[in-house]
Amino acid sequence: MKIWLKRIGLLLVVASVFALLSLAGKSQEEKQINKPEIVIHVNGEHAFLTEDELYLRLRRKGFVFDGQKQAALQTAQIEEFISAMTEVKHVKVFTKLGNSWKIEIELRRPIARIFNAVNETFYLDEDGVVMKSSTLHTARVVVVTGHLPDRINSISIPEIINNPTLKSSRKLDDVYRISNYVCNDPLLQSLIGQIHVKKDGDFLLIPLVGGHEIVFGSASSDQEVREKFKKLKIFYKEAIPYEGWDKYDIISLKYNKQIVCKTVDGYTEEKE
Repeated sequence: MKIWLKRIGLLLVVASVFALLSLAGKSQEEKQINKPEIVIHVNGEHAFLTEDELYLRLRRKGFVFDGQKQAALQTAQIEEFISAMTEVKHVKVFTKLGNSWKIEIELRRPIARIFNAVNETFYLDEDGVVMKSSTLHTARVVVVTGHLPDRINSISIPEIINNPTLKSSRKLDDVYRISNYVCNDPLLQSLIGQIHVKKDGDFLLIPLVGGHEIVFGSASSDQEVREKFKKLKIFYKEAIPYEGWDKYDIISLKYNKQIVCKTVDGYTEEKE
């Protein structure tokens, strides 16, 4: 008899605990939530999204509203909505103790702005992902122009690189190799302002200093890009200080192990 009484007592205690938890949960769901704490991490100097802009987007979409209770908070859907924004790299949305909740975001870092052959404009980020341009924000990055067939809805660079068919028909992966190298080299970042894709597929670099153009040629591999820029940096450090910025009209990196230069007077010079 005593065993049964103990069991009944234990069941009553467990039932009471569940009832209290249920009441507490319902009470929590009925609480009015605060405005979210929004934290945005920016890698570099270009922030394509601010806390106020994000909050306004959430309100327009109906994810947040005045007098909102915790039961109406859709954290998974909000996270999915923010993840779809091209300027966002990572996002976490979660509730905190009481009536607080938080949105934490890492933004993408743009490295090049593209103006393609059909007058679309968009950005490439450091991972080779396409970012939509913004009417509110711009980035001081290298500009890419010319005969570029890739569109704003292009697939990411890793997909192009791993697909031989796409590699032969796209130029965006080559653009990424050049602009990524420029973006991560302090000297080149201060010198190169524009990348132009010629009709024959070769790349032309337009410096910010001097009146010359740099014929880069192809950019089909990381090694090729690295070796060509190595030659250019040596030329800038060893030749330009003595020859001057205005001596050359064209500097060509197309040829193996040498630089071919054309002076403004029409002379051709070959430099090892």
